[in-house]
Amino acid sequence: MSKETKRVKRPKLRLNEDAIRLSLSVLKKMEKPIELMYYLMEHEDERPFVIMLISAKNVKLEKVLRKEKRDTDLLLNIKKKDNLYALICQETKVDGAYNFSKRLIDSIHKHNGSEIYCTETEIRSAHYGVNEIIFKSVESYVSAKKDKRMNEIIFRSLS
Repeated sequence: MSKETKRVKRPKLRLNEDAIRLSLSVLKKMEKPIELMYYLMEHEDERPFVIMLISAKNVKLEKVLRKEKRDTDLLLNIKKKDNLYALICQETKVDGAYNFSKRLIDSIHKHNGSEIYCTETEIRSAHYGVNEIIFKSVESYVSAKKDKRMNEIIFRSLS
């Protein structure tokens, strides 16, 4: 056999160009805030935090999120054109994040929002690299959109 026939096919890329651009945008906007969360974790008894990526159509999502979030939650505009935002929720565990997301989705529906996508990534320790956390969060969001998992809360935990 020739060398060419022995080649092992590599798996296809999982992210298309839009998803890669989204990953880079999220990385640019979230890298420093997550580094700060890690600093707080390392110096404040490792309290967990949650990264939420949320988007919706037909609603002023930023206004709804600002009204519902706590003072300690950081709201980041990721991609205004797609009405995509990130929330970094300090000192938040699975149950609190889930209840918060349910409340957000209900509020978005009350404001006539549609096509709501909501993913959460719980970070319990500074074990993962900042980039890895961001890319895992984006991967969950992209998968939720690809699978059309609207109005669901997709949750992932990293410990």
